[in-house]
Amino acid sequence: MADRWCWRTIVPGLLNGVIRVSGESIVLVAIVLAFAWSIGAHYTGACMGMPYGSGSIKLWPALGLMSVLALLGAAVASHGVETTVGVHIIEAKRVTVAAALVVVVAAFLLTTIYTARKIPTSTIQILVFSVVGMALGAHIRVHWGTILKLAVIWVMAPPVALGLGYLFTHGMDWAVGFKPESQERTAGVLKTLGMILLAVGAAASFTMGANDVSNATGVFIMTHMYSLWTAGLIGGVGLMLGVLTWGKPLLQKVAFDIVHVDLSMASAAQLVQAVVVLSAVSLGFFTSMNQALVGAMTGAGLARGNASIEWKAILGIVKGWVIAPISGIAIAFLLAKLSSLWFVL
Repeated sequence: MADRWCWRTIVPGLLNGVIRVSGESIVLVAIVLAFAWSIGAHYTGACMGMPYGSGSIKLWPALGLMSVLALLGAAVASHGVETTVGVHIIEAKRVTVAAALVVVVAAFLLTTIYTARKIPTSTIQILVFSVVGMALGAHIRVHWGTILKLAVIWVMAPPVALGLGYLFTHGMDWAVGFKPESQERTAGVLKTLGMILLAVGAAASFTMGANDVSNATGVFIMTHMYSLWTAGLIGGVGLMLGVLTWGKPLLQKVAFDIVHVDLSMASAAQLVQAVVVLSAVSLGFFTSMNQALVGAMTGAGLARGNASIEWKAILGIVKGWVIAPISGIAIAFLLAKLSSLWFVL
């Protein structure tokens, strides 16, 4: 009789638990894919905007090339960053699927709001501080040493990109024989610069996949739902779909808000962006693609003269450093407290 009572009470309970967890997991995967889709579309301009705007590549070849390379970068080169997000920011042993949902919803919501309102910030910084806010709300230990390392990289990346942008622009001019002050620009030089710009745009696309996919899929590692390979692949598919389905209108609105660039400046700036971000990724960290590009383009502008720089865009980086931590922590903390009324975080 006792055995019969045990089976009648425990088995339904286990089934309910499986159904509940499976439901949460399905929702988490759906939101992660939606977030990755949004990220892929968002970064079409930062990766292939300059090659497309310069006429070095047509619209759909640009989107197709970027989508494949972003998927590849996410699948094979994102593991270090995925580990940082999934393991080293907070005590990941205690993260439930419900807690992961809080992180992704908060980051997705803030990214969408700031993008719609054209408020400059960083998706990466929003994600990291959404993780911190959730952890504080759910009483999970935060690894502040990792946050400090990330903050140092975020602060260093734009000025390093600025310096390299200045040097690479002069180096690019010398390497291809480009003379910006001269009206005599041979077709051969322009063709070479166009090919270089396309190559560095492709490198930036791969870099974006490796650097940014963990914004969406790092929660898979936190919750031990998927391996690094699977998480990167799922996120890569989301990035690819975002580029192909929503990238077109964004890419067609490409404009250089930081400086008025020529092909040599554009090639140098995009190369610096890839170098700076990939350097961070190789160490298992990530930094803002847009902030690295802003720094690089500013350096390229300095190589041509101060008059070409739009300093409001530089101020936008500083605003992002303030907005992302405050808003990310606040909304994730609030969502964690509200969610704890219904779920175990």
